[in-house]
Amino acid sequence: AQATTEAVRVSIIDSLTILAMIGVMLWNSWRLTLVLLVMVPTIAAVVYFVSKRYRLISRGLQRSMGNITGVVDEIVGAWREVRIYGGQKYESGRFHAVADNNRVLNVKISATNAISTALVQLLAASALAGIVFTATRHAFLNGMTAGKFMSIFIAMAGILPPLKRMTNVQSLLQRGIAAAQDVFAVLDEPCEPDSSTRSLDGLRQGIEFRDVTMRYAPGTPPALRAASFTCAAGKVTAVVGRSGSGKTTVAHLIPRFYEPESGSILVDGHALGEYQLASLRGQISWVGQDVVIFNGSVAENIAYGEMAGAREEDIIAAARAANAWDFIAQMPRGLHSPIGQRGFMVSGGQRQRIAIARAILKNAPILILDEATSALDTESERLIQEALTRLMQDRTTLVIAHRLSTVEHAHRIIVLDQGRVLEQGSHEELLARPDGAYALLHRMQFSAPRGD
Repeated sequence: AQATTEAVRVSIIDSLTILAMIGVMLWNSWRLTLVLLVMVPTIAAVVYFVSKRYRLISRGLQRSMGNITGVVDEIVGAWREVRIYGGQKYESGRFHAVADNNRVLNVKISATNAISTALVQLLAASALAGIVFTATRHAFLNGMTAGKFMSIFIAMAGILPPLKRMTNVQSLLQRGIAAAQDVFAVLDEPCEPDSSTRSLDGLRQGIEFRDVTMRYAPGTPPALRAASFTCAAGKVTAVVGRSGSGKTTVAHLIPRFYEPESGSILVDGHALGEYQLASLRGQISWVGQDVVIFNGSVAENIAYGEMAGAREEDIIAAARAANAWDFIAQMPRGLHSPIGQRGFMVSGGQRQRIAIARAILKNAPILILDEATSALDTESERLIQEALTRLMQDRTTLVIAHRLSTVEHAHRIIVLDQGRVLEQGSHEELLARPDGAYALLHRMQFSAPRGD
């Protein structure tokens, strides 16, 4: 940004300087000045094509820098796998490939800058030579004094340095324009549609999916196919199925992270799109399978966002309910202990319990648990399940799970496969269908081979 600002400043000052010098030349001899103006279209053409090339290369350079950052971030983040599987040579080659591409683009920028500067200087020098040659012709000598000639000569010579500087700043200017285009492309992205005025205060009737079809990109297979089911208010609804069956998609649709392709989702009898986003999401607590921990203290992570003013007693109560207080109390500064970027100072199970405590503290009427206990050991999972069972009372809870042991308590279980609802009912009802999809999943998970 600073380089671009400097380039704009130089361009403005030097442009005014060139115009002033041309004005001096016109004042002294407009006929001699025409010799210079003959070169203007050629210089303009050079600047146009050079600017176009600069911009094209600068766009590639922006993408190249993004590729380098992405590769480095990926390699550093996966350092364990790189070392264990001997990927150092492969990753080194991958980094050198993107770095070499960046180097080639920078060489192109430098070469274009050198050629364009030399060409503009040559054209300007040719124009100066043309003025000297024309001024010494017999037709001009009679009407020109030595003072006028020197004024024109000095003005022409004064044009050369600004022309050189303006050519040099083209690379900075075009690189800044290319970067600005990327920034403004993001800024110009439309915001989430949120023109509704209806507020959601609690949940009384429940959530209903009516023939909902959802795909993440045009031309891809649907993640959900005409799915219809109901999450009753104050009850626990579990969604199970194989990987890729559309379970997480169901969880993403309720807070309107995505919009369905067809069908409708009703909350208390009204379409989901009728509610204000802030009002809708303010009624939802979420614990995802990819736990998000922010760089800060334990308390700041539990009392996050709108809960930042929560009392310490309430934060401790939420931590106790999530079975997180035991390890928090042992930390050097307790609740106020920093846990690092992405929570690298605590274990995976501890991060997940902090995220559960965050959801408990929000105390929202809708609770979404997307594999919320997947990173817990058996003892912690048992304690968490007891806490969640108490938390789920009088709340509309949607549980996404692979492990059927975590959803046996659910009032209703939805079985998905390839985006379709295969069957639904309680745990006992579904087990009573020996040939059903849920019974098959149950046998696969619990019928372990017997040893001696």
